[in-house]
Amino acid sequence: MVGQQIRRVAVIGVGLMGHGIAQEFAHAGCEVAINDLTEQMIERALSNIRRNLELFARHGLVSAPEIPLILSRIHSAPALAQAAEDADFVVEAAFEELSLKQRIFRELDEACPSHAILASNSSSFKVSKYACATKRPAQVLGTHYYNPPHLVPLVEVIKGDQTSEQTLATTVDFMTRVGKKPVVIRRDVAGFIGNRIIAAIYRESLAIVDQDIATPQDVDTVVKNSFGRRMGVMGPFEQSDIIGADLVASVMKELFPEIDRSTGPSAVLERQKARGELGMKTGKGFYTWTPESMEATRNRISLALLRMLKEERGGEKA
Repeated sequence: MVGQQIRRVAVIGVGLMGHGIAQEFAHAGCEVAINDLTEQMIERALSNIRRNLELFARHGLVSAPEIPLILSRIHSAPALAQAAEDADFVVEAAFEELSLKQRIFRELDEACPSHAILASNSSSFKVSKYACATKRPAQVLGTHYYNPPHLVPLVEVIKGDQTSEQTLATTVDFMTRVGKKPVVIRRDVAGFIGNRIIAAIYRESLAIVDQDIATPQDVDTVVKNSFGRRMGVMGPFEQSDIIGADLVASVMKELFPEIDRSTGPSAVLERQKARGELGMKTGKGFYTWTPESMEATRNRISLALLRMLKEERGGEKA
């Protein structure tokens, strides 16, 4: 099977990220079956998809008449087996709990057609840890999206120890066809590419705060107003070539001994957890949050990502 032949998709788990993933497939013309634990969760997902599409329409990324057509391609499936029974491709986007994912993959293996590819949106588990629950490990791999998936184009396609080259190629072809930007992770490692880089940035940011070098707010200001802007148009290896390997090596020689190399939990985060300061979910973290400030922040981020997506798609059409 090649990506062009994938027509029917199932998305298992349509909460935080799954609804955006389902939206992308339907927008690209696929028939999509969605499944979650309750009808209420499925209805909430459909409501979120409609809201996303209406936002897209206001910014010219879809036309208003397209919205009901896209929504008509998304079908509620209260039972997992019902969602999977005629799927060519399945994305599992359930809660990040290994035993749950293993159970889902076991059920998918039994319910899906023999040709179906089974993928997980897991951000932490190796492919081998859930592929082992199936009798088709050659057709199992990871497809790691970034939140929100309908606004961030990247998908990391992770090859498990037993994933076949055909499965890998088919998935990359399919992801490209539906408008994503896939990259291949050829070894079954934790964190893939993006999360490893993010973790390094986050570890050093926490160390800077813990050592009283700067406040969390100043760290955020530095990231958003300096290299954070550059990284949207220039990756680290492009930057290295622009600067020159000799200068980069000289700077890193001075800097590497000074940066954090801890392998355990951050003391800053542990103190926050002990105080119950968990961020938006409790109203206080590094910042104090009100319902209004939470909504304003989410809107600011969504609109910025929308503008980038619109500019990118406009450039592709040109």
